[in-house]
Amino acid sequence: MEDSAIRDGFNHLKDGSYYVNLFESAKARAIADWLVGMNISRLYSCLYKQNYSVGRVQTPTLAMIVNRDEEISKFKKEKYYTVDVLLDGFTLSSNRIDDKYEAEKLLNEIGDTIEIKEVTQKEKKTSPELPFDLTTLQRECNKYFGYSAKQTLDYAQSLYEKKLITYPRTDSRNLTEDMIVNIVNNILGKNAFDEQRIKIVFNSKKVTDHHAIIPTVSSMSEDISTLPESELKIYRLISNKLHASMGYPLVESTIKVVADIQDYEFSSNFKTVINEGFSQYLKEYKVKKNEDVVITDIHEHDTLKVHGKEIKEKYTTPPKHFSEDTLLKAMEIAGSDALDKDTFVERKGLGTPATRAGIIENLIYKGFVERDKKNLIATHKGINLVTIVSDTFKSAKTTAEWEMKLSDIASGKASKDEFLKGIEKEIRDTIKQYSKAVKL
Repeated sequence: MEDSAIRDGFNHLKDGSYYVNLFESAKARAIADWLVGMNISRLYSCLYKQNYSVGRVQTPTLAMIVNRDEEISKFKKEKYYTVDVLLDGFTLSSNRIDDKYEAEKLLNEIGDTIEIKEVTQKEKKTSPELPFDLTTLQRECNKYFGYSAKQTLDYAQSLYEKKLITYPRTDSRNLTEDMIVNIVNNILGKNAFDEQRIKIVFNSKKVTDHHAIIPTVSSMSEDISTLPESELKIYRLISNKLHASMGYPLVESTIKVVADIQDYEFSSNFKTVINEGFSQYLKEYKVKKNEDVVITDIHEHDTLKVHGKEIKEKYTTPPKHFSEDTLLKAMEIAGSDALDKDTFVERKGLGTPATRAGIIENLIYKGFVERDKKNLIATHKGINLVTIVSDTFKSAKTTAEWEMKLSDIASGKASKDEFLKGIEKEIRDTIKQYSKAVKL
């Protein structure tokens, strides 16, 4: 990342024997992936006379998309109603009412004034997030700029090769403690930052292969205005995220106003910013909303004049199709519920930060998934594959169990050979299920 850091690394090299177990774990992963991909792909291609591709990570990812699409197609929207009451500059809304007759009856019960039952005011503090790992960077670039995961990785890789940002293929969102002085003095500079954040952001124990993505110190003296617009957007987002991660909390005042009419609760929530804190660095990326209504001088038992009232017809909404943003998040946490909470697993979820973009692009290239604007939709071919593949090879839980075993191999607690024997048995058992029906 920095010339000085590279020299320091060479001055503190570890003996190769230190990494034997890590090597065994990596080799086991590669062999297992090859065995599953080669054998199970051939199995279903021969059975169904079509070129099917099955992968330990690729197929569970496809299954998530197929399952989400199915949820949406089966969703039946339900109509419901709310009654809205316009008061002095703000509106109170009833909770959900399923019967229109009940809503009309309630509307007729509302007089010329309403008594406020409750006014609750709280101060809410929101702490900043940590700097970017690759997956979070890809998600936010998809949300803010519409970049695909692959585009973000390509742009970030180009910035890295220009020595403007640190290594992008990382799954850590922390920095190491030996970086504190360098970052504080040469990147954060004179910008105000919260010193209490130092212990949270700089935590060597939470850094695995590579630390979080940040601008390099050398980039501070470069003319970044000459960068292509796509790369410049990503560089500035990474820089702003670092500054935000060291910022003070966002402080907001939240007010809830409640009134009761005929046993129905009418309420409205209001939020005003007291102190921008870290959010000042991320303003340009937030979706602009209407100005917050500022509520002042309203108290419990106040009687307010009703300026208008109406029934609003609404519908329940289905789940949303996966976008790259939401799919990357789903891949990151997939199968986590199957992991032993007391076991540290370095690689969680489906794939790694460096491979998830490629997995999505591969699913599209092979015709299993297609893009519809920002949405990722399963094709007929993709749906067919998920339908026929056995649960073992399309379940995120399988991946989670594998990752626990691979983590044990890396720490010397388990054997690579025993792990691979288990994979081979799973493959043989799956093939045997079809051996009587078709001669393979």
